[in-house]
Amino acid sequence: MDVEALPAGKWWDAVRAAPTVGERALELLCEESGAVIQDRHGPLYWLVAVGSAKSWHLRQVRVLAKLEHESTYLGVPPVSWTEGPRTHWRVPLSADHYLTDAWKLWEALAEADRAEYGRVPEGRQLCYRCALPTDEPIPVEVEDSHGDVAKVTYACPSHAPLYSKRRPRTLTSAEAAEHEGRR
Repeated sequence: MDVEALPAGKWWDAVRAAPTVGERALELLCEESGAVIQDRHGPLYWLVAVGSAKSWHLRQVRVLAKLEHESTYLGVPPVSWTEGPRTHWRVPLSADHYLTDAWKLWEALAEADRAEYGRVPEGRQLCYRCALPTDEPIPVEVEDSHGDVAKVTYACPSHAPLYSKRRPRTLTSAEAAEHEGRR
């Protein structure tokens, strides 16, 4: 009758993706996705085999698994909850859609990460807002006092939503923009 907190690492591990990355990954996976939970705040959760996603490191992606000295729980809605805005099954749980193949999910999330945030910079970067180093730098656009967009600037996942996203440009598109007199 309500969302139930179930332990990760017992029957499955869960992979949490921020809405922008998760939506794109879901499109890429299409029918190859297993069951997916979407919570009321937007993140998507895929269920994967226990231990299959332990070493993942992608921006805006977290793996919920059993830890050595503590438990991690995921709020799982009833099977009949298939529509939001509350926590619901985005891809309904069924015999055909249960666990997602971890390797296919990683490929889709990695491609979504690159498409949304561009190439991962070398090393840690400082967040423009809090000035703390982050291992998950997200490129953002920050205007200077003249209204010009400054050099590539990064924000941590907590502060990135406060800025517009910088769209990565290919060399070809940069050359075309210069030729056409655009920024």
